Amino acid sequence: MGAKTKEPIERSALLVIDVQESFRADPDRWARRSNPAFEANLTRLVDAYREAGLPVIWILHTDGDGPFRPESGLVRVQDWLQPREGEPVLRKTTRNSFTSTRLAEVLAGLGARRLSITGIQTEQCCETTARLAGDLGYDVDFVTGATATFPIAHPDTGEELPVDQIARNTEFALRGRFARIATVDGMVEELAPALVG
Repeated sequence: MGAKTKEPIERSALLVIDVQESFRADPDRWARRSNPAFEANLTRLVDAYREAGLPVIWILHTDGDGPFRPESGLVRVQDWLQPREGEPVLRKTTRNSFTSTRLAEVLAGLGARRLSITGIQTEQCCETTARLAGDLGYDVDFVTGATATFPIAHPDTGEELPVDQIARNTEFALRGRFARIATVDGMVEELAPALVG
């Protein structure tokens, strides 16, 4: 990605990955998430994309694990932020948002060649989607401030990797290889000239 020309913001789509009630099924775990400003940051970015008339695409994760099972009733967007009519909502069964969905087809139909990655979890489905998107030739903005994650416990020792370290590791791994690391403020500022009026 290093020498690639940056796609204009008008060719961008916002991916909101796995911001679903499944993650709030365990209130104690949800309380330990990173990024206390997650909800406000993501709301601000979704609003900016909508105001600019650019696509917002919602991805939901399903698998056989408790709150992620389709029949759990929890595989739905968290109630503080909802898709609007006409905004695609795709369900996936893989960590990345491409392999088990029609995402590439939807993006092609929208003419989107640049993606802003947001959602849950920073180092799992968000990072995995960013890596694959970069490999597929998309221009990727990874908006860490609009992602959230949880501490990771080592299965053998119980030692926990703290959330700040997880986000930092993700940024180090993605920067300049698969994505640009973007801020919410920076994206909103870039979106401002594209506002439909």
